[in-house]
Order: sequence, then C-alpha cells, then structure tokens
Amino acid sequence: MRAEFVRYRLARFRVITGSLQLLGAAGLLAGLAWTPIGAAAAGGLAVLMMLGVGARQRIGDPWLLQVPAAAYAALNTLLFVGFLLR
Repeated sequence: MRAEFVRYRLARFRVITGSLQLLGAAGLLAGLAWTPIGAAAAGGLAVLMMLGVGARQRIGDPWLLQVPAAAYAALNTLLFVGFLLR
C-alpha cells in the first residue's frame, strides 16, 4: 500500500486514510447497536471511497482499477441510507 499511495501522489495521507478506514469499520459494527454511529461511519466511508475514485481518475488509472473503490462507495452509500431509514 505504501507504493500505491506514492503512485497516487498521496503518501502523506496514508496513515490517516488507514486510520479512518479502521474507525469506519468499527463504526459500522457499533452501528448495529447504535444507529447514528453506523450512519456516520457509512457516510464517512462512502466519502472516503469517492475520494479514492477521484484519486485514481486523477492519475489516469483505467476504469477497471476504479471499480473496487466505486463499488465500496456505492455499498457504503446504501448502508448510510439504510441506517437513516432504520
């Protein structure tokens, strides 16, 4: 992952990105007990993944390499809406 973040020209954000991903995952689990935390975590992860898609587009990655980040963004958007409707 270090090499990937260098390739994205975002090496200085590697640790914060990983930390946010771990906090988001923990928040999704906590959201099973307390809905507002789950909604915040899912929304945050959706934004993080959308930024990931943008970073890949900025460096010119082919669309096939952008699909995983886009899929996670869509999944977390659905989870966000699901938490809001819960």
